[in-house]
Amino acid sequence: MRSSTRRWRRRTLAVSTATLAAGAFLVAAQPQAGGAAPPAAPEVADQIPQLTEAGVTTGAASVSGAGASTMATRSVCAPGAQWLRVRFTELSLRGEDSVTLTGSRAGAFTLTARNWPGKAFHSRAFEGDCVRVSAALSDPASRFAIDAYQAGDQPLASATTTVAAVGDVCGSSCNQTAPLIKNMNPQALILAGDNAYNSGTLSEYKNTYDPYYGQFKSITYPTPGNHEYNTSGASGYFDYFGARAGERGKGYYSFDVGDWHFVALNSNIARSAGSAQETWLKNDLAASTKPCTAAFFHHPRFSRGSHGDDTSVRPFFQALYNAKADLIVVGHDHNYQRYAPSRPDGTRDDVNGVRELLIGTGGRGYYNFDQSSAAVQEAGNTNTFGVGKLTLSATDYRSDFVPVSGRTFTDTATGKCKKGVSSPAFSVGTSPSSVSVEPGGTASVTVNVGSTGGFSSETALSVSGLPSGVTGTISPSSVTPPANGSATATLTLTASDTATGSATATVTGSSGSTTQTAKVSVSVGPAGGEAFADDFETDKGWQLNAAGADTATSGKWERGDPEQTTSTYSNQIKQRGDTTSGANCLVTGRLAGSAYGVNDLDGGGSSMASPSFTVPAGGKLTFSYTFAHGDNATSADYLRIRVLDGTTPTTVFEKLGSATEVAGVWQTATADLSSFTGRSVRLLVEAADASTASLWESAVDDVRVTA
Repeated sequence: MRSSTRRWRRRTLAVSTATLAAGAFLVAAQPQAGGAAPPAAPEVADQIPQLTEAGVTTGAASVSGAGASTMATRSVCAPGAQWLRVRFTELSLRGEDSVTLTGSRAGAFTLTARNWPGKAFHSRAFEGDCVRVSAALSDPASRFAIDAYQAGDQPLASATTTVAAVGDVCGSSCNQTAPLIKNMNPQALILAGDNAYNSGTLSEYKNTYDPYYGQFKSITYPTPGNHEYNTSGASGYFDYFGARAGERGKGYYSFDVGDWHFVALNSNIARSAGSAQETWLKNDLAASTKPCTAAFFHHPRFSRGSHGDDTSVRPFFQALYNAKADLIVVGHDHNYQRYAPSRPDGTRDDVNGVRELLIGTGGRGYYNFDQSSAAVQEAGNTNTFGVGKLTLSATDYRSDFVPVSGRTFTDTATGKCKKGVSSPAFSVGTSPSSVSVEPGGTASVTVNVGSTGGFSSETALSVSGLPSGVTGTISPSSVTPPANGSATATLTLTASDTATGSATATVTGSSGSTTQTAKVSVSVGPAGGEAFADDFETDKGWQLNAAGADTATSGKWERGDPEQTTSTYSNQIKQRGDTTSGANCLVTGRLAGSAYGVNDLDGGGSSMASPSFTVPAGGKLTFSYTFAHGDNATSADYLRIRVLDGTTPTTVFEKLGSATEVAGVWQTATADLSSFTGRSVRLLVEAADASTASLWESAVDDVRVTA
């Protein structure tokens, strides 16, 4: 599924404000007398537990919808907040009905019938101080209700949670590892089994585990190991932890920490494909709305320790891999091992693989590395007790192995959540990327600053490295792009009468400690002028399907104002809602779609042919482009530009699809047209979703042909 968010230009914002004034429901945090915080959200039954980041406040909200009706967009707001997540007390959607949440600064997600039916839950976090709620309900039985929100006072990218992780605990040395957890002050402690030796009896939990780890009981989320099952039905384990251990006899459950979904599994009971637990796992993963996912259980899929690889938990790993999970924490072997992101068979997969952390170092002896493993071990240690420290954000994670006092082994790994939103960032581009200026004359270049991940900060612009005798002035000297949009400035180049030479100049954008650059080739010489230029703000006479050979059934090329579309599969922006200049560009189906196959390019190829023009001596084509696709694309899919010399096409630019998610990002490109000097030609802009149906979006802007 995909969700669409319209680009909020100034004129659209005025309409939106008027709509709110006319009666759209706005829910805001109302300050209490004396500056007291808003009331906390009430507790509800059958809720997916939600642990929060530091500095989070809560408040009440009231947004609901039911039946076959069109609901005006409503908003849940906490003025001044950096981000919000909302709580659903009910989400019962039928058929294709959906509810879409959109952050006022960044982020969007569409909920469907699979998302937590019958459960109360918190959504993922959205950037900005408001979350817009829009519903598309056609079934009379569909309904939803939002009753509360959580709001953060720091940027979402900086809002982190800490989870401590360890297995194979008490043991004779858990008195050494317990202080590590206390110093971490985590939001949660996850246990990877074999928590109280030797048989996990209630007496052993009380006498060997509780004196050291009992202090963390209120934040502990356990799983059982094989030693717990030395006691019939792991009764000591379930008696000690109570409801926190999940349903007695099952022991699998899930909860949320910030924007992470954690799944606790029981690798001591039926776990084969099709088992009740594996079926539950797949449904639980499909229901989650969080961008990041971790699981923990006892038996490792991969291990070089004495127990070796365990193929019996492969169905767990397969379900997690299919759901694009990020981390797995296990124990069983009494050592520390970190594995490269892997497929269920152990093949390294740095794009879609799941990273396994084996942390069997809570305080029970040591096991050597005496087995081989199908996966790639990146780090390991066999003589250090310690605890894993997971530092988690809405987009990524950091894992640290923290050793007990007196030991020196440490390990650190980082990774990005596969379904996470982009961190706030910006890019700098120039158009054209090559320009000539006459002695005593001027030339101009458009500088574009684009935002991703909700970036909306002031960005200072400067230029350096110009040819001798050429000066550059950028106006305005700083711009602030709207979140996930763009802002432009003009670089004016002025050449003295004695200016000479050529150089590749650098345009630099600076915001805080972050800088981004773009290059522009500047030469001093006789101006060749522009043989052809189009920023697509007016109709210059491009022809759709000029040769009559196009096969695309939807998403055909058109000149227009594109609507931003975000994939709810990868949370990537696919069709951008901005242009490199002005409001229009060439785009494959400018309207946003509500589902894969709606308004993106489908059914084959589509083409646009420019008016004819004569290529000047040393002709150079410059243009901006963006293309994006899902991981169902192939090399048969493409964005291509050809020069049409009579009826003979020559490819001068091409981007092909691949089985990897690609987000839409505006880029610049050049092509040498000197071989067509003096000839009357046309440009042919083509895109294709060929071979098998896949998600494909393309756009082209600011086309120029110069000497």
